[in-house]
Amino acid sequence: MSRNLDLDLIRTVVAVADSGSMTVAANRLHMTQGAVSQQVKRLEDVLGCLLFVRKTRKLELSPQGEQFLVKARQLLRLNDDILADMTGQSLRGHLRVGVPYDLVTPLAPAMKAFVEAHPHVEISLVCAASTELSEAVDSGRVDVALVESVASEAEGEVVRIEPLVWVGARGADAWQKRPLPLSMVDERCAFRRVVLGALADKDIAWRTVFESGNIEATAATVRAGLAITAWLVSTVPADLETLAPHAADLPSLPPFAICLRLPAAVQPAAQEFARHVRESMSSDAGAARAQLATIA
Repeated sequence: MSRNLDLDLIRTVVAVADSGSMTVAANRLHMTQGAVSQQVKRLEDVLGCLLFVRKTRKLELSPQGEQFLVKARQLLRLNDDILADMTGQSLRGHLRVGVPYDLVTPLAPAMKAFVEAHPHVEISLVCAASTELSEAVDSGRVDVALVESVASEAEGEVVRIEPLVWVGARGADAWQKRPLPLSMVDERCAFRRVVLGALADKDIAWRTVFESGNIEATAATVRAGLAITAWLVSTVPADLETLAPHAADLPSLPPFAICLRLPAAVQPAAQEFARHVRESMSSDAGAARAQLATIA
């Protein structure tokens, strides 16, 4: 006798996996936390295994849960595609996406998947500092945005948390110089306050080598060995190296959160784009952890 999986239960489990929290998933699904917990338990009973294990304050997928999640996403995507194709409800229109300069490349897989799934939606990118993007969401100038903030101060839905690391050119000695030569994007950069505060706490003098809204120009000064900078670990180019703070006599930097910001009234295209971001960037978190291990 054939058995059928309940797609509503699967959506709930995927939402919990994406957020790492039943409370956050409940808010996103407009359900109570108790209802989310019951749905997760019902699916675990059907599958005969635990899908989640609790680690400190966060739920993490069990090995069986990780295996389940891959095919669960495929099943939900196929279900949604069939409905859109057969009912003529494919998404259309224009979507304004806000993103900090350093996250354009990490966001590319999500954008590619979204465009392939919804070819009738035109995407426009708005690149700016995180503070500006948050204001743009609130004022309606963008429909969805990724923003960066110190993890302890995160607002919005946290997609993932990454270390902020010192970055320099391979074999260069800019990190040894005093005043310390820094290349930062500009004064609105989310990292600037944290970086300068950490240097002040350790009484390290610094000087600005270059400031610009162009991250490629910032990277060029680092590649030339003129300065060091600070980036999220997953965004460090392969030809540059992370500097272990204890070895380089530099202060440790706090982790940063990458958050999704959506307006109170969310258009369907923005909701769907946010789903692609969760799937793409949450699944890349393991790569960030692996890169972090190389600087320990």
